[in-house]
This record gives sequence, structure tokens and C-alpha cells, in this order.
Amino acid sequence: MIFKNNKIIAGKDPVYNLHFGLVCLSSLLFSSSYNMLIPELPAYLSSLGGAGYKGLIISLFTLTAGISRPFSGRLTDTIGRIPVMITGSVVCIVCGLFYPLLGNVAGFLLLRLVHGFSTGFTPTAKSAYVADIVPASRWGEAMGLQGLCYSLGFALGPATGSYLRMYYSFDILFYTSSFFALLSALVILGMKETLEHREKFGFNKLRISRKDIIAPEVLTPAIVVMLSYSAFGAILTLIPDWSIHLGIASTGSFFIFYTLSSLLVRIVAGKFSDRYGRIPVVRTGLGILAVALVLIALASSFFSLMSAAFVYGMSMGVLSPALSAWTIDQSKTGHRGKAVATMYIALEAGIGLGALFSGTYYGNVPGKIPAIMLFGAFLILVTLFYTLTLRNKKSFAGKQG
Repeated sequence: MIFKNNKIIAGKDPVYNLHFGLVCLSSLLFSSSYNMLIPELPAYLSSLGGAGYKGLIISLFTLTAGISRPFSGRLTDTIGRIPVMITGSVVCIVCGLFYPLLGNVAGFLLLRLVHGFSTGFTPTAKSAYVADIVPASRWGEAMGLQGLCYSLGFALGPATGSYLRMYYSFDILFYTSSFFALLSALVILGMKETLEHREKFGFNKLRISRKDIIAPEVLTPAIVVMLSYSAFGAILTLIPDWSIHLGIASTGSFFIFYTLSSLLVRIVAGKFSDRYGRIPVVRTGLGILAVALVLIALASSFFSLMSAAFVYGMSMGVLSPALSAWTIDQSKTGHRGKAVATMYIALEAGIGLGALFSGTYYGNVPGKIPAIMLFGAFLILVTLFYTLTLRNKKSFAGKQG
């Protein structure tokens, strides 16, 4: 790894180094911070008298995450990766402290709206940071490993959240979420900036034109991201209630099994996408995802639902690193932040729309959940058909120029 003016310039050193380790650790802590809340929030909102607003728990969060992406992409490419990462962590810290103070439906929904800014900033900068310090020929592997650590938060977070809710209180859960975000921010402070030509922050940096919102060169992977992650929005919204309906006490169990299986395949899938191309790996992931949604629809017990969670985790473990690396492959030099932001806008649009429509149709009637999951499987098959029209390219951004 090469340093210039105390900044990191990508070189030929191994993927596994201190800076990569720090970004992975920060990703784990950040992901744990907000994911520990997700399985418990439907019950918390119901306790406030807002059971009819469950579909907004995820959709409000993803709305502001999506809105903030063009700003985070622009700032990532101008003022640097580190300040943008810190901003997202600070939002998580503040929201975790305020949930117990705004103990009503309106206050809760307002905080969900604000909380979404956290994932609008931090993941954008972290993906650009990883691409900066890793050779282009190993982006799939690196995104798989960094995503593995991020996904660990999907296991550690819900497990921690369920434990805190069962044995302590919702307030302790919220404060713990804030503490994890604080640790994530402290780790970021130990990282080196990778953007070589930084500019000072000014409010003019927040002026966004239409050309700053979307990177046209990455629209193809963005479409696949949006369609594939719509199912995730439905899962985040409905799985807690589906688990309770099936007699499963721990609403976080699904996310634990999903994450563990995702971890098993991420690095291997990332390496395969480096070797054989992104599109064949994406097609494989979509096929597995369609099967997983059918299995969720047919689940009738703890074993069958956890088996479905395991298959779902495999699908996302295959898809996530390939989609991230595919996006960066197509990005233009000097505009990685905007390209990654475009991908995340698509991701949040998919999650938000999936959560909103599934939550609205659901209407607190568990018997409707299988139909929602089967429709999700159909949508994934449509996405798979779309990828069959695309030509695989095994070239990388670094080779394309």
C-alpha cells in the first residue's frame, strides 16, 4: 500500500491489512447498531398504539437513506470518505438516545425518518474506501469479506436486541444501539483517508443537480439491485410477525440463520465473480433467492422457517458482493462515490417499496404473508429473466480505464 501526503493510494499489497481490517470492524459495529432494533420495533410500535403503521418502520428509514445518497456520494468524492462515514455513525448515536425520549407514535416515526440518514451516508463511503485500497481484480473478494463483516451485524444485532428486550427493556436496547454506533465511530477515527484530492466542506457541496443524483453508467446493476432487494423489504417487515404466528418466541432467529448462511458463501462467491464474471454469479443468486421466498411462504414450523432463512442467506451471500463489485466495475474514475450511491439508492428504493406494499397489503393478517412471498418469488424470476438478456463481461473498471 502506498501513502502520499499521509493518505492511502491503492497499491499491490494484499487485501488483508490493517486499514481493511478497521473498515470491516467498523462495518460490523455499525450494522449491529441499527439491526439490533429491527426485529423488536414492530412490537415496540404496537406497544405505543401504532400497530397499523408497521409498514412504515422500514419504508421511512429507507426513504431518507435514499434521499441522502446523492449528497453522501457527492461528499464522498469531494471532502473524503472518513467524514461521511463518521456522519452516519453520529446519526445512529443520536437516534439511539432519543427513541426512549420520544415515546409516542409520531415521535417514533419521526426518528425512523431521521435514522435512515445513517445508512444513507456510512455504507456509501465504506464501499468507496474498500475500492480505493484493493486492486480492481480482487474487488469481488474484498466486497464479499467487507460484506461478511457487515452481515455479521445482522446476526449479532438481532440476537443482542432480542436478549435485551426479553431480559431488560426497550430503553436499554436503544441505549445499547447508540453505544455500538459510538464504537463504530471510534474505529473510523483510527483509519486513514483514501481520497487524494480533498476539498473543504462548504454548504455549496450540498447543492445537488440532476447529474449528481444518478450515475448512468451503473443503471443496469442498479435495476437488478432494486428488484432483488424488494423481497428484503417484505422480509424485514413481515418476518417478526410471521415468526410469532408460527409460535417462534425469538423474532430475531430468522435473521441469525440468514446471516450465518450468508457468511458461509460470501467470500467464495466474491472470488467466483472475480474469476467468472459478475452476471453468472448474480443469476445464480437470483435463482436461489426465488427458491428461498417459496420456502418462506410454505413454512409451518421453526425448522422449516429457519431452513428457509438459511437458503435466503445463501442467496444474499451470493448476490451482495457480486452486485457491489459489478457496480464499481462500471463506475468512472473519480466518481466512485456517486456510483455506489446510485446502487444504494436502488437498494433502498427496493427495500422501501417492498416494505410499504407488503405492509399495506398485510394489514396485520398473517394468512396473507405466503401470498406476499410468492409474489416476491415471481418478481425475482422476472429479474432473473432480465439478466439473461445481458452479456457477461469479465473485465474490471481498472482495466476499462
